[in-house]
Amino acid sequence: MIAGLDGNADDHAALLRLLVPMLRGFYRRRASGDGDDIEDLVQDTLIAVHTRRSTYDRDRPFTAWLFAIARYKMIDHFRRNRRTQPIEGLEDILIAEGFEDASSARMDVDDLLDTLPPKQARMIRATRIEGLSVAEAANTHGVGESDVKISVHRGLKTLMARIQGGRA
Repeated sequence: MIAGLDGNADDHAALLRLLVPMLRGFYRRRASGDGDDIEDLVQDTLIAVHTRRSTYDRDRPFTAWLFAIARYKMIDHFRRNRRTQPIEGLEDILIAEGFEDASSARMDVDDLLDTLPPKQARMIRATRIEGLSVAEAANTHGVGESDVKISVHRGLKTLMARIQGGRA
């Protein structure tokens, strides 16, 4: 990496070639999906290594920098390919899977959300239950995207504290 940063194009190309099997192994162990997904992740990471090489700190281990990029690429991939289950028919799915009383679970969630300020509850319902993206929730409710993110974060933090503290 350092030789590449110093202008040696052959060493930089060799580095990228050597990273391919390492990144394939990294993603195979962590990401489910077909081979195309793994190859897409490897290529995205190689491009990021190449385009962001100027951010590498020569005094730090290269692998830590590399795997930080790889983790971010994997997270981005999961977000892009997120599959959601519509809430309609959830009771039938839960009953079929052995959860007999889905309606009481829904009431528990509604009861928990009702303890939050209305905006936080609306944003959690929109993004976490209805499956809207942050941008869609912001447009639907006429607020900014950062407002949605903050409301969801604060609401979930409050709910988690209540659940862990037994006050739910």
